[in-house]
Parts: sequence; C-alpha cells; structure tokens
Amino acid sequence: MKKVLVIIPTYNESENIQRVVELTLMDSVFDILVVDDSSPDGTADLVFEMIKTHPNRLFLGQRAGKEGLGKAYLHGFEWALKKKYDYIFEMDADLSHDPRELSPMLSHLKSDFDMVIGSRYIKGINVVNWPLSRILLSYFASLYVRWTTFMPIKDPTAGFVGYKREVLEQLDFNKIKFVGYAFQIEMKFKVWKKGFKFIEHPIIFTNRSLGVSKMNGKIIWEALPAVLILQINSILNRTQ
Repeated sequence: MKKVLVIIPTYNESENIQRVVELTLMDSVFDILVVDDSSPDGTADLVFEMIKTHPNRLFLGQRAGKEGLGKAYLHGFEWALKKKYDYIFEMDADLSHDPRELSPMLSHLKSDFDMVIGSRYIKGINVVNWPLSRILLSYFASLYVRWTTFMPIKDPTAGFVGYKREVLEQLDFNKIKFVGYAFQIEMKFKVWKKGFKFIEHPIIFTNRSLGVSKMNGKIIWEALPAVLILQINSILNRTQ
C-alpha cells in the first residue's frame, strides 16, 4: 500500500492542533508530520501526548526557531522523501482547510495528476468569515500572479496542496528562494514550469475561529515583488 503524509506546520497552535490531528487521522490512509517552530504555547507538548496514542501515524519535527512557512514545509518534504512517502500534502493547522477534503484530493493524485491544489477560486470565491478587504486583497493578489507569470492556476497562493513523490524529487530545495507567503507561489510555479500535470480541487476556506492568524495584508504586499523575480528568473532559465 502506498504511503500518504500530511505536513502541518505550527507556531502557537495549541488551540487547534488536537482537533486537526483527530480529524485527519479519522481516515486511516493518512499519516501526519507536525513541524513545530518551537511554539512557546506548548503546541509540541500536545503533539507528544497524542503520539502516545498514534505512535505509527503521528510524528513531530521540532525546529529551533521561527524561520517561516517555507522552511517548515521544506523540512517536512525532506523528511517525507527520506521516509519513502508516495503522496505528500501540506495543510494549515487552524482548520481553515477541511481535512475531509484530503481524500478527494488524494484521488486526483492516484489518477492522472501530479499536483492537486485545494482552490478557493476555481468556482467563484469560496471563503467564509474573512473580512471583505482581505478577500479582495487575496483574490486580486492571485490575479496579479496569474497575469505576471501566465501560470494557469486560479489560486496560486493556496496552502492546501498535494504532490506525488516524483514531483518533489525533481525540485532542488536549495533553489527555493522564498520562505513566507511567496513560497506557495514559487512551488506551484516551478512545478508548472517542469510540465507536471495539476488540477484545482474546489474547497471552502473557513477562517480560523481559534488562535491568531500569522497572515496579514503586509505579508501579502511584501510577497508581490517575488512574483516578478520568479518571472525574470524564468526568462533567464534560472527557475530550476
């Protein structure tokens, strides 16, 4: 049987981590790697306790400090490849991504697709409990990415993504330049440029009800110049 891993990065997610782990592990197909950036709120301690109940399906990677979302995911990708997982997902810890969508997303990878994206914008705008200003900023940021890179993905900033093992094996993680919001764009851009097949799977994104979001408008604005850098490097054949 092929192995499936869900990577969940955390920083101060003690209010959400138990619930998201429980919901994900309800489907026996999925294992979980929590990558915690030394959360001062005890997130890692809660994961340690849950590992006692799920020693073969739940794992914890601890990092010395908060270095950004991209670094956490790269840590998880390297761990997953080393452990010979066949399908690797990335998912937020705050339940904005519904773990029940993992199974239909996995079915796409088991068919003819190399990357599946949990998309907020493939069927209109499916976002719940976000203020209008944030919805508009996120939506128009996605449009900007598409117009600048010509990448045919409606939700290029999405953080709910699954990959076949072979996709990650062909990426040079040392050449992933961005660690924050732009990391999600860079990953999709490089996968697309390599010619892998992808599909956007419609999801409903629900804003967190517990804990504090790490995302804000400033982070999005700071990521926008990275899109130009990706496109320039692509023109200069430096995307790989």
